[in-house]
Amino acid sequence: MPADTTQLVTYLVRALVDEADKVTIVEKHDGDDLLYEVTVAPDDVGKLIGRQGRIVKAIRTLARAAGSTADAHVDVEILG
Repeated sequence: MPADTTQLVTYLVRALVDEADKVTIVEKHDGDDLLYEVTVAPDDVGKLIGRQGRIVKAIRTLARAAGSTADAHVDVEILG
């Protein structure tokens, strides 16, 4: 399960930013909970958040849907 979700989050984030080589994604497991901490270049933070947070909400929705197949709660956090 985490490998598919990790690949999905990585693909989405790298496709949206200008400096894809500066993207780092850290997985944190806590039982059935999985948190992805995404760190990007300072200029790319706004591109991932989007207007009124629409883009990050969409990324979270897709990640949660991918994680739901294994009954895991998935969350994505954008770090500057």
